[in-house]
Amino acid sequence: MPADRLPGFGPKSTLALRKIGIESLAQLRERDAYEVYALLKRQIPGTSLNFLYGLLAAQEGVDWREIARSRRTEILLRLDDIGLAPK
Repeated sequence: MPADRLPGFGPKSTLALRKIGIESLAQLRERDAYEVYALLKRQIPGTSLNFLYGLLAAQEGVDWREIARSRRTEILLRLDDIGLAPK
């Protein structure tokens, strides 16, 4: 993996994160994943729910599929609370 990539994110996702000022895992861990997701959704409306799973997974050091499997309902409820639930 190139040194300039965030672990778990491909080139397009890394670029999207850079556009909102996140260039390292440390910077990502300092932020609320839901706030980061909201910023991304504003800038890139097609940002998928999988991106949020990836954000949470990177912060917690687990595979994004584990987040999707074990916390999907919790995540969807939180997104609904902040007005970002998928349609």
